[in-house]
Amino acid sequence: MAMVPQPLLTLLLFLFLLSVAASSSSSPPQHLQIANAERRIDLTSHIIKVYLTLKVENLGTSPASEVHIAFSPTEVEHLAIVKAAATSGKRKKKTYVPLDVKSAELPDGPNGTKVFSITLLTPLSKGETTTLEVLYILTHSLEPFPVEISQSESQLVYFRDSAILLSPYHVKQQTTFIKTPSTRVESFTVVDPTKHAGTELKYGPYDNHPPYSYSPVLVHFENNNPFAIVEELEREIEISHWGSLQVTEQYSLVHAGARHNGVFSRVEYQTRPGGTGVSSFKHLLAKLPPRVHSVYYRDGIGNISSSHLRTDSWKSELEIEPRYPLFGGWKATFVIGYGLPLQDFLFESPDGRRYLNFTFGCPLVETVVDKLIVKVVLPEGSKDPTAVIPFEVEQHLEIKYSYLDVVGRTVVVLEKRNVVPEHSTPFQVYYSFNPIFMLAEPLMLVSAFFLLFVASVAYLHIDLSIRK
Repeated sequence: MAMVPQPLLTLLLFLFLLSVAASSSSSPPQHLQIANAERRIDLTSHIIKVYLTLKVENLGTSPASEVHIAFSPTEVEHLAIVKAAATSGKRKKKTYVPLDVKSAELPDGPNGTKVFSITLLTPLSKGETTTLEVLYILTHSLEPFPVEISQSESQLVYFRDSAILLSPYHVKQQTTFIKTPSTRVESFTVVDPTKHAGTELKYGPYDNHPPYSYSPVLVHFENNNPFAIVEELEREIEISHWGSLQVTEQYSLVHAGARHNGVFSRVEYQTRPGGTGVSSFKHLLAKLPPRVHSVYYRDGIGNISSSHLRTDSWKSELEIEPRYPLFGGWKATFVIGYGLPLQDFLFESPDGRRYLNFTFGCPLVETVVDKLIVKVVLPEGSKDPTAVIPFEVEQHLEIKYSYLDVVGRTVVVLEKRNVVPEHSTPFQVYYSFNPIFMLAEPLMLVSAFFLLFVASVAYLHIDLSIRK
C-alpha cells in the first residue's frame, strides 16, 4: 500500500477541519429539536398576527445559546416585527421574559429561506427543554380576489402559507390553527388531517417532519375589515421650552382592499348601512396622549367638523370622519394637529441633559404605515442630540428656521418602513441646552421695540423743513 506523504496528509486534515467549521457556522445547530410546535394565525384583520409556541429540547452534548426560526422569502418581504419570550409556569402563574431577536448571520436556507436567531437567557444544556413564545406580524399578505367588487359585494381574500412549520430543526409534533373573521370560507387546501369548524381552520397534528419541510396551503375567505394603509405619515414634534409641545401629523391614507368597481350611490350607502359598502370605512380612531388640547383636523379644502374628541386623565381619543367613505383603491389626505403640556414629556437626565419621552408609531388604530417619518424639532441652541429607539430606524439631522431664529433649530429625523401598532412604544431624544438661549428671542423683541422707539423719538425731534 502506498504511503501518503506527511505534508499532504496535514493539508487534507486542515481542509477537512476548515470545512467542518464552515458548515457548523453556516447552518443552525442540528442537535436541537422542536418537541412540539403550536402556531395560531390570526386573519381577523388585514394585519396578520402569528403566535408561535415552541418547545425546544437539546439532544446534543454541548449547550445551545441560540434558537433559530425560519421565514420564507415572501414572509421576510412583508415581515413587520418579530418578538420572542421565554415562558415558565402554567396558566395564570405563567411568566414571560423578553428575549433578543435578530437576523442571523447565516447563508440563506433552501429556496431562499431566511433565518432569525433568538438569544436564550441561559444556555440550554444537554437533555434540557425550554418553551418559547414567538409573535411575528405580516403586512400586505392578503390578496383580494376578486380584485374588483361593486358597492354591494363582500370582500374575499386569499391567504397563502404552509400547513407545516418552516423550521431549520426536526419538528416532532406540530399543529396550526387559522382564525378567520367570519364563518364564510370559500375554499381551503386540505392536508390531512384538516378540520374546519366555525371561524377556525385546524391543520394537524403532524408528526416527525425534517428540517425545512413545507406544504403550501391556500385559504379563500371573507374579510370585510377596513384595509387602512397610510402610504406616508410625517409627524413633527416641536419642543418649546416656554411650556408647550406642538404635534403636527400629515397623513396620506388609502384603502388597500379590493378596488371599487361601478358607480357609488350615497343614497344606497346611507339607507342600507349593513347591506352595502361593508368593506368600506368612514370612521377612523386616533389614540392621542392624555391632556391634549387645541386639536384640529383638516384637509386641503379646510377644516373638517366631523370629528369627536373624548378625553380624560388617562387617554384621549379622536374619532375622525373623512369627507367621503373610503372604498377599495380610494385615497384621502388630511392633517391632525394638537398641543400637549411640556412637563408631561420633557425631563432632565442625571447628567444634566434634557430628553423628550414620546411614543413612536401611528396614532390611528389598526393601520399599517408604509413609510413613517418622525421629526423632533429641538429648541434653537440645542447641541449633541441622540435618539434612543428600541428597534432599528434610519436617522439623520436637519436644520429648520422659524420665527426669530438666527442659527436655526436642529431637527432629529427618524424614518421607518412597514410600521404596525406594535411599534407604538416610547422613544427618547436627548440633547444639551444652555438656558441662556431662552433669552435670545425676548432680547431680540425688546431690542427691536427699543430701536423702533429711538427711531420714533429721533424722527419727532429732527427738523426736516427747508429754511431760507
